[in-house]
Amino acid sequence: MSADECIPPSDSKEISVSGNGSVKTEEYQTVALHDSKNHPNGNCSFSVMSNTDDEPAIPLRTEDVRLAPAEELWSTARDKAVKLRMNASELSSEPPMTVHQMFMATVQKYGDSPALRAKEDGAWVTLTYKEYYQHSRAAAKSFLKLGLERFHGVGILGFNSPEWFIADVGCILAGGLATGIYTTNSPEACQYVADNCAANVLVVENNKQLIKILQVKDQLPHLKAIVQYKGELEQKLPNLYTWAEFMKLGENILEAELDAVIDSQKANECCTLIYTSGTTGNPKGVMLSHDNITWTANSAGRMVRLKMAEEEVVSYLPLSHVAAQVQDMWICMRFAAITNFADPDALKGSLANTLREVHPTSFLGVPRVWEKMQEAMKAVGAKSSVMKKKIGDWAKGIGLQASYNAMNGDSSVPWGFTLANHLVFKNVLKALGLDRCRACFTGAAPITKDTLEYFMSLHIPVFELYGMSESTGPHSISFAEGYRIMSCGKVLTGCKTKLDKPDSDGNGEICFWGRHVFMGYLNMPDKTEEALDAEGWLHSGDLGKHDSNDFLFITGRIKELIITAGGENIPPVPIEDALKEEVSIISNIMLVGDKKKFLALLLTLKCNIDDNGDPTDELTPLAVEFCRQHGVTASKVSEIISKKEPAIYKAIQEGVDRVNSKAASNAQRVQKWTLLPRDFSISGGELGPTMKLKRPVVSKMYQEEINQFYGE
Repeated sequence: MSADECIPPSDSKEISVSGNGSVKTEEYQTVALHDSKNHPNGNCSFSVMSNTDDEPAIPLRTEDVRLAPAEELWSTARDKAVKLRMNASELSSEPPMTVHQMFMATVQKYGDSPALRAKEDGAWVTLTYKEYYQHSRAAAKSFLKLGLERFHGVGILGFNSPEWFIADVGCILAGGLATGIYTTNSPEACQYVADNCAANVLVVENNKQLIKILQVKDQLPHLKAIVQYKGELEQKLPNLYTWAEFMKLGENILEAELDAVIDSQKANECCTLIYTSGTTGNPKGVMLSHDNITWTANSAGRMVRLKMAEEEVVSYLPLSHVAAQVQDMWICMRFAAITNFADPDALKGSLANTLREVHPTSFLGVPRVWEKMQEAMKAVGAKSSVMKKKIGDWAKGIGLQASYNAMNGDSSVPWGFTLANHLVFKNVLKALGLDRCRACFTGAAPITKDTLEYFMSLHIPVFELYGMSESTGPHSISFAEGYRIMSCGKVLTGCKTKLDKPDSDGNGEICFWGRHVFMGYLNMPDKTEEALDAEGWLHSGDLGKHDSNDFLFITGRIKELIITAGGENIPPVPIEDALKEEVSIISNIMLVGDKKKFLALLLTLKCNIDDNGDPTDELTPLAVEFCRQHGVTASKVSEIISKKEPAIYKAIQEGVDRVNSKAASNAQRVQKWTLLPRDFSISGGELGPTMKLKRPVVSKMYQEEINQFYGE
């Protein structure tokens, strides 16, 4: 699709909307949907009410559409609207709406349904959608009282909670730009984001995060106030408020004043900033419009067939990341789902308990979460009796076959499935807290075939998602009715994929088109032009191909490609994943060899993590068992490395040899490797917030080891 096929606000072109009428888009418009039961023809229709700046604001009802004038598909200015990528067919022609409209539509119909649940003093406390909305309005009025300026940021720095949601939505209702900040950020990184978004207010979780901001607040010229949403203040400072104090600040602001701000918002204007992880320079502020959020939430939820007021999720992944924010906040809001907040130590072990309490209807885990589950279950299985192991192995063989049958559209199950389901699968689901789960998802980083097949053997298909911050999260989705192992599914309904400059095998750069494509990078026109081409296609930087059924497979990342001294392009992930499957004691792997004569590997071993989430020297139970199977009594990483434990080093080398035997060319063979003394982690800087490998950081940290490979 070219940019000429868009329906910009300045066009005077008629399009069919949901098949029930037409909209003539004019320079400035409000499009109202009339209820079919009150319409003389008994059908929905759209009428156009032309508006000018001199006319009073018309309160936005949930059925009104209002767009700001826009000439281009992209913008890097915080207050500049964009054209929407609408066409006359499918879901892409759905009428645009603001976040407030989407929220109101849910509140009007499901106001008394539970929305947010969190634990206070060990007991679950619930907010209904009506209460959630009222709290968000109160927060919005308080932001206005504190002097939040239009299109200025509110930075939110803390773990997932009702307050995080209320601050985010309240900021948007007040006309600001909601901006999540990673809790793992250094004070300097927090300063960069807060300054870049021109934050007027920063909302922090606790004293630990507050200290970061206090260290840099003198370098934040736009900052007017700080709010701490958990715990008591350890020090009283001017313009520093507790959550309770903050929520009362706006009590004297008239509802009409807030309504006027809400009514002035347009669906094609920016309301949220998602900052990239900044592995190759400063983070970029991804500008998302109201329409980006509301349209994507609707399209993604409909594609996986969510049911209104029947869904329930657990929120634990960082909300500053697009995947968690879109699922936990926006899709839940659109489909009146319940968001349950996990404890802050979720990724250190408490997540399992929360899942067993909540029994979510869907669950999103980054690959490392699924890998940790796999390791934990294998460790339990290793301690089982011989009979239980035999039953488990038998059941898993049946489960894997049944899962592959289902994937391929075959409804038949192997003989013995009913018994295996009764003895094993149901019990596993219950133990994991996934017994109500209709769909398990993974995304944000590559996952291995070994992990996917492990869960398939337990009759738990894990569906891969693919997308970017720049596509408001999902671009392709796998779900029960459409998935293939190692594929990221099919394109989001209403969007398009183009493979740019495909090679002889069909691999090309994956490019996106649709209403989920971002507005631009805040204040970064050059970076925006690199990402969006002249026709408005978003270039992902990822390589992929389609199979004959249009399932999308990711085959590499252009920036991650290793180009050897001989000029051969080598994607690292397939080699890394292959070795992980061959040698189970290995935790993380990074392939190196760019501009070098041969490939080499940096390896880490599986170890336990401490209460702070940092890797320890102690091997995991599965790693210890691996050692025992090879006649080694070591229980620590340092013991293996200091002794260069021959049996373990031999096992790793044999795994490398097996991977090399399948290499497509000599250039793809690994010639050297080394074991690092410490596993990769978020706190160590080697992994991003979703546990994605930060290759430039690792290369810099272990430059000495890399140099030794090549005698440099």
